[in-house]
Amino acid sequence: MEANLDTYVYKLGDVNYINLTNRCTNDCEFCLRRTGDGVAGYDLWLKQEPTAGDIIKQLEKDKTDVVFCGYGEPTIRIDELKEVAAYVKNYGGHTRLNTNGHASAFHGRDIAQELAGLIDEVSISLNEADARKYEAVVHSRYGEDGFRYMLDFARDCVKYGIHTTLSVVDVISPEDIETCRRIAQDVGAHFRVRHYIS
Repeated sequence: MEANLDTYVYKLGDVNYINLTNRCTNDCEFCLRRTGDGVAGYDLWLKQEPTAGDIIKQLEKDKTDVVFCGYGEPTIRIDELKEVAAYVKNYGGHTRLNTNGHASAFHGRDIAQELAGLIDEVSISLNEADARKYEAVVHSRYGEDGFRYMLDFARDCVKYGIHTTLSVVDVISPEDIETCRRIAQDVGAHFRVRHYIS
């Protein structure tokens, strides 16, 4: 009964956000998880991770576009993510994934290829201008290799025709932001500077 209180789907604007897990391969300095329990009044800490069926049951009542973005890295639960995305695509919804880009490293296979046709848009957290600075900010389980894994995933998403954006938070230096912009161009991705939310 208590697990039913967990927030698996939460609404921001006209879009449903999907909270699949609290697990993550990073522990970012600026992550909202460090300072609060959720977003816009939604408590996103989970006592129990949802099944794809749990998510789909909630989406049946409100068939809108979705963003896979909660209090963890959505691609850790790749099977559930793909099942929900297929359901959303089936009713004509748009799908976006917000990710740290470690999916292929985590699962040991080409996850970007599996997302083609299911995920319309992917936003990947670039965060910093090189591997050393990246690791100092995100504290990845992969160490500095996490930077390379993330960029490889971004390139694969571009290769498979997924609309791909690399993003940074506006807490880094203007010089590093420009370096990150050039990195995104080299990858073939779009670039976005996100405002830091405390």
